[in-house]
Amino acid sequence: MKKHCTCKAVKRSKRGKKVKTMKKGGSVKDACYHKVVSRYGPKTSAYRSGAMAKCRKVGVANWGEGGKKKKK
Repeated sequence: MKKHCTCKAVKRSKRGKKVKTMKKGGSVKDACYHKVVSRYGPKTSAYRSGAMAKCRKVGVANWGEGGKKKKK
């Protein structure tokens, strides 16, 4: 039987901020979370939660690219 880690793992981001990658009883802050929070701000809102759901559905690389045309 595998033992699950209940410890808090802390990882540093590119800017030097601490990012919690795993914690007991909570959610993991993924790339979509950071991209949406940078656009909509730190306060929770219905717009932000909807954007988070759309980002996780289409993928972080494709979210927020609407209306931009790629040059050949």
